[in-house]
Amino acid sequence: MIAVEQVPLVIGHPVYDSSNKKIGTAEHVYFDTETGQPEWLTVRTGLFGTKETFVPIKPAEVRGDDVIVPFTKDQIKNAPNIDTEIGEDLPMSEEIRVYEYYGMGTTPTAGTGTVPTTGTQTTTATSGTAADDAMTRSEERLRVGKETREAGRARLRKYVTVEEQQVTVPVRREQVRVEREPITEENIDRAMAGPDITEAEHEVILHEERPVVTTEEVPVERVRLEKETVTEQETVGGQVRKEHIETEGIVDDERP
Repeated sequence: MIAVEQVPLVIGHPVYDSSNKKIGTAEHVYFDTETGQPEWLTVRTGLFGTKETFVPIKPAEVRGDDVIVPFTKDQIKNAPNIDTEIGEDLPMSEEIRVYEYYGMGTTPTAGTGTVPTTGTQTTTATSGTAADDAMTRSEERLRVGKETREAGRARLRKYVTVEEQQVTVPVRREQVRVEREPITEENIDRAMAGPDITEAEHEVILHEERPVVTTEEVPVERVRLEKETVTEQETVGGQVRKEHIETEGIVDDERP
């Protein structure tokens, strides 16, 4: 059960259902002026947070910065729609209707929720009990959280292209050169060893090198994607509400 002193831990905090699904944000707490205890909690729901739904606060509990209620998200979103302006009393007929919807064991006593002295009244942030003669001024403050979402993707893709390459290599070839030598005493024997005057032929086979082009596959580098985290400063803003207290009538504000 949420006590009066725990109300500041409720207003403006996220509300989760019995399955730990977020329902919305706690907006207001209604007090029973007969007992001075919190009676109802309004939760802002809807796609753009435009709807406030009444939820019994007695079975709720505070866990850290969150408010947990023992009802399902669908059950709360489908609760009876009460057309009550914030700051107005919750009519007893409407209060009984919500009691019955949530299957509460008891219903409000006669007279509760009819007039400000016996009805259920709204409060924001840190309000005291109905018997408290002080007025509390409250204000909203920005609470900034962070969520992780996908910002983009990077991938490696390997593809093949064809390009022309030219390489210069040395090649050798044979060619014929005619050499003539005179007859001397050193070669006269070899010169006379041949046949008499006759016709003859002598053939020389020439060779040459030609380039032969083939390809081979060789690894040249390895490429991978590495993630690194960088920290940047980002400024966010939002609207907050503040309560202001002014005096009316004969008030002596001068203090020594």
